[in-house]
Amino acid sequence: MLSSSRIFLRTATGIGGKTALKALIARSSGGSTSYYNSLAGSSSSLPSPAVVGKKSTKKYQAFCSTHHHIQQHNQQATTTQRRYKSALPTTEDPIRGGYDSSDIYSGPTACETAGISKLGITGPTTIYKNQTFEELFQHEVKNDEGKVASAEYGETFTVDTGKFTGRSPGDKWLVKNIGSESDANMDWGKVNQPTTPEVFDELYEKAVNYFNTKEKCYVFDGFCGANPKSQRKIRFVHEMAWQQHFVTNMFIRANSSSDLEGFEPDFTVINACSQVDEDWEKHGLNSEVAVVFNVEKKCAVIFGTWYGGENKKGIFSLMNYWLPMEDPPQLPMHCSANVDKDGDSALFFGLSGTGKTTLSADPHRALIGDDEHGWDEDGIFNFEGGCYAKTINLSEKTEPDIYRAIHKDAMLENVALKDEGDKFVPDYFDTSKTENGRVSYPIFHIDNYHEPQMAGHPNNIIFLSCDAFGVLPPIAKLTPEQAMYHFISGYTAKVAGTERGITEPSATFSACFGAAFLTHHPTRYAELLKDKLEKHNAKAWIVNSGWSGGPYGVGERMSISTTRNCVNAILDGTIEDTTWEKDQVFGWEIPASIPDVDPDVLHPRNTWSDPKEYDEAEKKLAEMYVANFEKYAGKGDTDYTQYGPKV
Repeated sequence: MLSSSRIFLRTATGIGGKTALKALIARSSGGSTSYYNSLAGSSSSLPSPAVVGKKSTKKYQAFCSTHHHIQQHNQQATTTQRRYKSALPTTEDPIRGGYDSSDIYSGPTACETAGISKLGITGPTTIYKNQTFEELFQHEVKNDEGKVASAEYGETFTVDTGKFTGRSPGDKWLVKNIGSESDANMDWGKVNQPTTPEVFDELYEKAVNYFNTKEKCYVFDGFCGANPKSQRKIRFVHEMAWQQHFVTNMFIRANSSSDLEGFEPDFTVINACSQVDEDWEKHGLNSEVAVVFNVEKKCAVIFGTWYGGENKKGIFSLMNYWLPMEDPPQLPMHCSANVDKDGDSALFFGLSGTGKTTLSADPHRALIGDDEHGWDEDGIFNFEGGCYAKTINLSEKTEPDIYRAIHKDAMLENVALKDEGDKFVPDYFDTSKTENGRVSYPIFHIDNYHEPQMAGHPNNIIFLSCDAFGVLPPIAKLTPEQAMYHFISGYTAKVAGTERGITEPSATFSACFGAAFLTHHPTRYAELLKDKLEKHNAKAWIVNSGWSGGPYGVGERMSISTTRNCVNAILDGTIEDTTWEKDQVFGWEIPASIPDVDPDVLHPRNTWSDPKEYDEAEKKLAEMYVANFEKYAGKGDTDYTQYGPKV
């Protein structure tokens, strides 16, 4: 196992990165985006310096050097395998340039040297492994995989993933290996749909055969989990540079090739996204899209969907399987996390679109991570090495940290672009493609990220709900028992675009605020959280980032500032200075006042034009809670039914 110092994200300061941001901005100011876009699709010829222009001469020369280097590999006919290091100069940014484990393997034994011949992949004669950010950018442009957008803080590569702009949960499958460990522990059902070993073997062979027709491919070796005690080694095999860019952003990167010596993956993902399963009906699947995991064979295959999130969430599901089986058991969590200068950490649970990324990116606190974490005997730790933020209606005023993180090395996904002469400018307010536009970026793009990616045990646990009925208050305090009830319930709304087929918010209950990724029964995670809350005396809260003044279509979405002020009151302790009123239906306590929040908004009944309509809506939602929780009655060590709403 690698020492933590060699795999943790590095920076010049423990909580900063301002110098890096200034360097990135300075670097991106020279040269036109149209230059890069004009190179897209070029293969055998390059533009002349006269066409490029004086300002871009250096960038032109760098691209020519890389292009020539790549062409040499593709045309090589030698029978001896050769290995190349990066053809590009190291960037002037010490943080960005600190991750260089790049290798290029060429020749008939390239696959063996890259470690993928064990998978049966032996056809490609050029393997681009763990390319640097700069190399990936050059490959993306040359391969014509997207466009270079002129974001305000720097040029950013952008891709369009076609009709799949969100996950396709109905197409995720796990192999049911009869009599195996996963067979005994997996919570089989709608979320963890079983398929057979025979189906997996056919799809695996199809994926391998496809890659064996390719002259080149991209391989990424990295890590999931910042705590070395439970860290997993992950390998991805991709056909496009942007996909390697995505996992390079999202997983924990090696600092150098020496960190990967003797690398044996705990799990491998073969992503053949351009291919489909024509035999899906024979295989008993739901469509020609297939995302299939075989826990015992330590491998997954992806067909038919280009959406980057399938790579990340697939591994998260596996972490949800592995960690509760550790000794002692660890709690995997669908949450974001941050920490203040005194070590006071906080967790934010919630589904996509509820505010996990937005609220954890706090200028007054250091970001640990925005989506996936673990909680063990040492404290909390990030699973990832980057962030995956929604860009809908993004502005510097409302979400400055995320907005400023969009520059070179970030990657935009399904974001509309405005053609402004010689450049493309992101339009975050244009949702004609999808409301689930995204940006992935390495975590050091956040100015005040927490370098160790680990922190002590949290003092506050915040459950984020996007309430489509306009019933929940913007903030409420929970007893420990109520916390368990609401953790298991996981009430929120599926927000438009985050999953295939979702076009507008709809009420849903997602156990542990992440049912789509749970591989064990929800009560197993609930018992782990219960133990953590009791042992470390953490407080639990409900924060509603959804609607106020009426349901979706009538009321309005809570403003980001209102939600953030509620969260600030929790984290800075000022919420303890107020008085409380108990809700007679849900039983939680609502504060009488919070700094910079309208007192009427704190009491949702006051925001409705007809209070009687609110009472009816509250009763309806309470009944939905009760009906949903019936399946958990009597399960686990404690029955928390009595701590739910009263109807």
